[in-house]
Amino acid sequence: METTRQAERQRTAAESRRRELLEAADRVVLRDGPGASMNAIAAEAGITKPILYRHFGDKGGLYRALAKRHTDALLSALRAALDAPADRRQRIEATLDTYLAAIEARPQVYRFLMHPSDDAAPSSEQGFDVGRHSAPLLRRLGEELATVIAERVDLGPDSAQTARIWGHGIIGMAQAAGDWWLSERPCSREQLVRSLADLLWGRLAEVGDRPGGTGF
Repeated sequence: METTRQAERQRTAAESRRRELLEAADRVVLRDGPGASMNAIAAEAGITKPILYRHFGDKGGLYRALAKRHTDALLSALRAALDAPADRRQRIEATLDTYLAAIEARPQVYRFLMHPSDDAAPSSEQGFDVGRHSAPLLRRLGEELATVIAERVDLGPDSAQTARIWGHGIIGMAQAAGDWWLSERPCSREQLVRSLADLLWGRLAEVGDRPGGTGF
C-alpha cells in the first residue's frame, strides 16, 4: 500500500513539473515564436537542457506536448461555439470566429505551431523545425470536426466519408484563410468570418440535423 502511495506521489509530482516546464516553454514561444529553442526554454525554466530532454525526449517531443496543450484548448473552445444555443448559421460564424480569435490573440503561438523557423538566427541551437509536425495537428482538428459533423448532420449515403471530407476541407480552408489574414490583415475579422461562412453555407443550409441529435 505504501509503495502504491509513493508511486502516486511521484506521478503527481512529475505531472506538476511537466506542467511547469510547458508553462515556461509557452512564455518563450510567446516571446520568440518559431525561433524558440531548447536552450531558451531551459533557461526560462531555470534548469539545464539535459533535464528538459529527460522530460520530453527531444525538441519534437516538447513540440508535440505544446501542440496537444494548445490544440486541446482550441478544441474545447470550438466545441463550446458549436454547442451554443443559436441557429446553424450563427453557430458556423461563431465557430469560425473562435478559431480566428484564437490565432489573433496569440500569433506567436500560432506561428510556432504552424510554421518552420525559417527566420531563426544561425546558432548552435536552431529553433523548432515544426513544418513536419503541423500536418498531424491539422489532421487531428479535421478528424475532430468530422466526428461532430457525422454525429449531428444527416448527410445520407456514405455519411461518415462525406463528414470526413467536410471536416478536413473546412479546417484546411480556415487554416489557409486565417494564415493569409494574420499575415496581411486585408480586412476585419468580422468580414472574413462572414465571407467564409457564405462560402460554406450552400450545402450546409440544405442538409438536415440527425434525429435526436444536438444539431449543427
